Amino acid sequence: MAGARRAGADPVSGAGARTVAPGRLYRDLAPDMRERDRRLRVMALEDDGRARCTVEHDLGGSAGRTTRIQVTALATPHRFALLEDGNQLAADPRYPRLLAALAAVHGPAATPRDYARAALAALGPAPEEK
Repeated sequence: MAGARRAGADPVSGAGARTVAPGRLYRDLAPDMRERDRRLRVMALEDDGRARCTVEHDLGGSAGRTTRIQVTALATPHRFALLEDGNQLAADPRYPRLLAALAAVHGPAATPRDYARAALAALGPAPEEK
């Protein structure tokens, strides 16, 4: 099938492009998204050339939702800024639970204490070290 991406292949190519991989966090630089400070974490690369992303932060209120974005768009530095290059958080099975709890309290009136309480409720107290 033309345009299909091979497993393990570099999803992007060309001058100025970068590799897109699960776990990376990007900031949307579209003119209508800059004020909203929308941040997306890549959860998976799909065979149709799109990345399944979770909205981690959005002052417009869409935090916690998932969206699909063209891999080539994410790979273009003037369209999306790479904020975090790692997948340790996304690989943790507790991550979606934490994200949902933080999204539930997110809003203009949310305080750091609200976020801390939500995180503690979602994850529980830290396990004791042996």
